[in-house]
Amino acid sequence: MSKAAHGVYAASITPLDPASGQPSGKRLIEHSQWLMEQGMTGVAPLGTTGEGNSLPLSFRLSVPGHFRDAGFSADKVIFGTGSCSVGDATIATRAVLDAGFTNALVLPPFYYKNVPEDGVFSYFDQLIDGVGADSLRVYLYHFPQLSMTPITVSLIQRLKNQFGPVIAGLKDSSGDFKGTLDFVAAADDFDVFSGSEAFLLEGLSKGCVGSISATSNASAALTAATLNAKGTTKADKLQETLTAVREAISKYPLSAALKQIEAWRHQDDSWCPVLPPGTQLNQSQQNELRSALEALEPDASVISRA
Repeated sequence: MSKAAHGVYAASITPLDPASGQPSGKRLIEHSQWLMEQGMTGVAPLGTTGEGNSLPLSFRLSVPGHFRDAGFSADKVIFGTGSCSVGDATIATRAVLDAGFTNALVLPPFYYKNVPEDGVFSYFDQLIDGVGADSLRVYLYHFPQLSMTPITVSLIQRLKNQFGPVIAGLKDSSGDFKGTLDFVAAADDFDVFSGSEAFLLEGLSKGCVGSISATSNASAALTAATLNAKGTTKADKLQETLTAVREAISKYPLSAALKQIEAWRHQDDSWCPVLPPGTQLNQSQQNELRSALEALEPDASVISRA
């Protein structure tokens, strides 16, 4: 199956190498393997949380090969390949296919603002044509707070009409759940993932196929347990705790907060550095975040590494 499996994905952080300060493929794989061991359906590296647009293109091109060599299943990884340049996005997406994978999470071109829908359509048109593979599955990435270039229902319908199954779905990181449901109704054979696991169970009940979330880096086991509890008496309590974890972490810059949590888990501050223009949490932020998470333990199991 070439499409991504339905379920819960962690939008993985990108660890840096302690010696060089450069992104580390080895540590990324180890972290992704741990997320899978916690019960996650899959991982989504090189996205916003993974500092994808701060990473060197050379590193982004190498990552699919690392996942191939580590034995990850093609339907369990969705690689971020978006770029302001359609040429760079095409190269990054082709690297995904060359490594034996099919699923790419693609931001619209995000530097120029207030561009017409025709321009965004042309971007995806050129990317898909440039990759030139019927097996490609594109997941549109709707994150208007950062991209300032929204994915619209009409754009989805145009792309589906033109490219059919190549346009496989969408990740909605807008936080607007009503808008998420509009995307669910936009087209047939179109898988919508919420960008927040706070909407996990409600989304599943209303046509979403799962979540792709930053904070699942910290709450992987809890996220998986909530998914598996769907329809049982435990589900609501698990969702309540999961939402509380999400709310506690999302008060801070996500990449920095999630790397700080990994540093606490490993008792290793080399997890903390982020790429420019990001900055690490200051001491006050660290203290506030730790207090908030400790108040949720042991139900959340966020700071302690299983």
